[in-house]
Amino acid sequence: MNETALTVHQTSRPDGFPTAEQFTFVESALPTPAAGSALVENLYWSVDPYHREMMDDVPGGFALHTPLEGRTLGRVIASRTPRLTEGEIVFHRRGWRTHSVVTPEETRRLPHFDGVPLTAYLSVLGGTGLTAYVGLTRVARLQEGEDLFVSAAAGGVGTATGRFARLLGAGRLVGSAGSAAKVDHLVREVGYDAAFNYHDGSAGTLLREAAPDGIDVFVDNVGGEQLAAAVNALREFGRVVRIGTISQYNTPDAPPPRFNYADIVEKSIRMEGFLVSNYRDLQEELYEFAVPHLRSGRLSLDETVVDGFERIVDAFLGMLRGRNTGKIIVRDHTRTPAALAA
Repeated sequence: MNETALTVHQTSRPDGFPTAEQFTFVESALPTPAAGSALVENLYWSVDPYHREMMDDVPGGFALHTPLEGRTLGRVIASRTPRLTEGEIVFHRRGWRTHSVVTPEETRRLPHFDGVPLTAYLSVLGGTGLTAYVGLTRVARLQEGEDLFVSAAAGGVGTATGRFARLLGAGRLVGSAGSAAKVDHLVREVGYDAAFNYHDGSAGTLLREAAPDGIDVFVDNVGGEQLAAAVNALREFGRVVRIGTISQYNTPDAPPPRFNYADIVEKSIRMEGFLVSNYRDLQEELYEFAVPHLRSGRLSLDETVVDGFERIVDAFLGMLRGRNTGKIIVRDHTRTPAALAA
């Protein structure tokens, strides 16, 4: 057993885009679990856009010079509770560290589904997939044949949204992304009917070209100019699902989007945001929906996997710069099994 542990700490608050210098790796002795807890050797780590918000001095944000938090999968290697068995794989949120001491209440046992890789529990079967599923089924209340526009469509939530929407019977799917390669991936692999590179012109013009007849639903991961363009393109009784505002995470002084607020009334548009943490009771429903499609091959994983815990900060910063396609996951390739043992 490795006798040392590594944790990542944030050392200062960013002004705009964070840098590697605002993080540090801290080495310590391997923690010892107290009675009622267990020691977990972490195997996979999720880095997510919401981590950028938590870097600021906000309620519930990251404290400086303490281990950071994040969604993680790990193997129990020492247990002092009968509720956590040595050798089992669990999900928990005490990530950004190689080893974590957790209680049963802080973990979730992972169900075993033949042929489903472990990474799926951090992508389409995890918080990323749950966000996409809630946005479509509970907030948008998507109806068969309705047309969607998804911003940041090549990210984790965007690719899951596109794939789920297609399985739910959506009509025309339009997405935006930040490069020609991502646009190509959306159309060739994910199932979008059209996509555009938002660097190629104004969002309003690009969206009109991709969806000349308008849209029924906008799933918004970006905010800003694309939100304004979508409001203009929405049909009567259109819906905006607000998931994130990544365009402003690193530019807090950017002006808010400008659109015709009368459209909200005149077209009976509904705009609603949500936190996926308020919908954790739908986890089993997500499994019931997604797992059969994973097994049949109708649902594929869009993932960028980065090997090595020592690269977790680079992975996070790269995600903020749009260097990933699909969900970005950091892996300890020296210890990770491909799937849960039967």
